[in-house]
Amino acid sequence: DPDVRVVVIGATGNVGTSLLQALSRDERVDSILGIARRRPGLAFPRTDWAEANVTSTDLRPHLRGADVVVHLAWAIQPSRDLRTLWEVNVEGSARVFRAAGEAGVPALVYASSVGAYSPGPKDRYVDESWPAGGIDSSFYARHKAEVERRLDGFERERPAVRVVRVRPGLIFKREAAEGIRRLFAGPLFPSPLARPGALPIFPDVPRLRFQGVHSLDVGEAYRLAAVGDARGAFNVAAEPVLDSAELARLLRARLVPVPARVLRAATALSWRLRLQPTPAGWLDLALSVPLLDTTRARTELGWQPRHSASEAFCELLAGMRDRAEADTPPLSRRTSGRFRSREFLSGVGGRGI
Repeated sequence: DPDVRVVVIGATGNVGTSLLQALSRDERVDSILGIARRRPGLAFPRTDWAEANVTSTDLRPHLRGADVVVHLAWAIQPSRDLRTLWEVNVEGSARVFRAAGEAGVPALVYASSVGAYSPGPKDRYVDESWPAGGIDSSFYARHKAEVERRLDGFERERPAVRVVRVRPGLIFKREAAEGIRRLFAGPLFPSPLARPGALPIFPDVPRLRFQGVHSLDVGEAYRLAAVGDARGAFNVAAEPVLDSAELARLLRARLVPVPARVLRAATALSWRLRLQPTPAGWLDLALSVPLLDTTRARTELGWQPRHSASEAFCELLAGMRDRAEADTPPLSRRTSGRFRSREFLSGVGGRGI
């Protein structure tokens, strides 16, 4: 269908910038509106920008006339302010869905996650029918699962709207390295450590098995979902599975057995001491979520990853070492301030920056 108008909400982050790159190369896409809280310096062909906040802005004027809305906006920090995260992630998503329905948008693509799934197996793959109940100890997983329930209600109320849910694994790319470092490692993380051989040991934790995927490949999945006619949920991930052995190989580190409870206690303590911004629920998520069967994305979307999960992880590592960035507020090193001062002033995950 030519002359497709796409609105991307949360267009300046890791996935948003990859999606805009994919959409701008698609001749069927006539125009793109990227919506974000803060206007970026990046430019893409046929793309305009609008500033809006999913928690407060009337989104309907931005969505009227769109053929499809892709909702990517999501907050991971401030991890110490769960009320703010709920308002952005859950209530903000519900506002997007409601605005899309009231604006008469015929298709809605939502950025779900492997984190939406209930605990599952690590020795086999599960398809999209696996329960999406989240992981209780992870705010990220709880929020993703709750938004899926809100989206269930939206689909019941508006059955004519084509709804797609994309559920990717962990998403990496070089240009997102500074943003990912800020969100998960914090201001005390020494960038030179993100180099193979810099860490002598790596923890061998049996259930530390998860999937990664390159951001550009995820952007392509969202493009296919946006311009096609698919409905429903799609798992998106690349091979190989990233387990302790593979991560140690990529880092050129020696595996040392570490009980999961010890690793969790260390993570929780360092978070409480504000040494880093990631609560222990993220480790629980990595240890609990199932491995994803991507057959449906490959057969119904026609999606195929161009990068392996190991390549994507190594690209992120190199980006963290080089302090790679993109000219958008979520991905720019300028957002952290000189000597990462704004991260310290935020209380290391106490409030957003």
